[in-house]
Amino acid sequence: MPDLKAVVFPACAALCALAFLFKLRDVRRRRDDPALRALLVAFSCKGVSFTLSTPLVSQKVDAALGVEDLGALGIHLFGGVVSSAAFLTAIVHWVYPREEARRHVRVRLVAAASVAVAMVGLWIAAKHGNQQRSAHYLLQNANRPVVAAYLLLYVSAFGSGMIEIIRLCLRYGRVAGRQWLRRGLHATAIGASACLVYCLNRLLALITVQCGLDPLEWELLTPIANGLGIFFLVAGLTMPSWGPRVSHGRRLARNFITYQRLHPLWHALSTAIPDIALDPQPANRLTRLLPGDIDFRLYRRVIEIQDGLLALRPYMDPDVVVAARRSGHEAGLSGDGLRARVQAASLAAALRAKRDRRQQPGREAPSLGPDTTEGGYADEVAWLLSVTRAYTALPSAENAESTERTKR
Repeated sequence: MPDLKAVVFPACAALCALAFLFKLRDVRRRRDDPALRALLVAFSCKGVSFTLSTPLVSQKVDAALGVEDLGALGIHLFGGVVSSAAFLTAIVHWVYPREEARRHVRVRLVAAASVAVAMVGLWIAAKHGNQQRSAHYLLQNANRPVVAAYLLLYVSAFGSGMIEIIRLCLRYGRVAGRQWLRRGLHATAIGASACLVYCLNRLLALITVQCGLDPLEWELLTPIANGLGIFFLVAGLTMPSWGPRVSHGRRLARNFITYQRLHPLWHALSTAIPDIALDPQPANRLTRLLPGDIDFRLYRRVIEIQDGLLALRPYMDPDVVVAARRSGHEAGLSGDGLRARVQAASLAAALRAKRDRRQQPGREAPSLGPDTTEGGYADEVAWLLSVTRAYTALPSAENAESTERTKR
């Protein structure tokens, strides 16, 4: 067990330090944000608590200050009473108007301060007649009435804070307008639930000691519950800050992939009709892999493909469309898959006809794409991706002989 705590608790302390530094960057532009200040206090207190929870650290702190079990008091005050009140303060400022939030916070802070004073008093009282350090302060002294009262205060303050956090997060997470705030509140509720499991475990220890059982037998639950709890608390409470950046990065990645996937169709059209390209110079491989403003480049690529398809309409043969549709039906295609296959076959034939300068006077091919008036740009991109996949899937012989095959 000490080995697991020696690994989990330093990792939790490092996570709290990272969260503290991440939120510290916002202080300059959000000096008057009480939720931000509360988060900084919460992460710093949790970091101190997890540092002291590391067995070797708490032992050295007690030895350096010459006060036995002082590290245990620091763990419970910083990691339980103060941090839970600070976490709750931040969430209250998120979900309530400022004036109402201040009233809720004032009551909670007064209660937390009262519990902290009482815990210090009980801890001092428990020191009389007991000068030996305890490796597991709560578990090894739970049979003493003073420590039992101390434990009840600690669990009550910590647990009630977690229950209130769960209640607020579940209540307001369902109606939060911003997507990442909603996700953050749900993740925070999961973290608070894990911390509540730890509180119940400590409360169970108080009961089992009276029954002659050894709570150290299931002490494995302590690092597991605390580790999961702080992970989800940190993730949830910082999610509104980094979540939108994740969405932005994911959108850029998706647009970059779409841009690359549309390249075969765009290349075929721009080679046959150079005027559709905004940049008349052919892009090399490096330019293709580093397109710059990917949102603009993708938009231009879609427009240029549409212009190319429009310019090829005089070369599209209705007979090719009929033959490609019949072939698609025979292959079991339907819906958009069939339309994309027909569009690709018609495009391949039109490109060949343009190379041979064979227009189709008075025989304009029907429009093949789906109705994208409601979905707009997103539906148009999805349709062009389908056409590109169908076009690249055509055998080279079919690209070259589409027109001849329709005459057989």
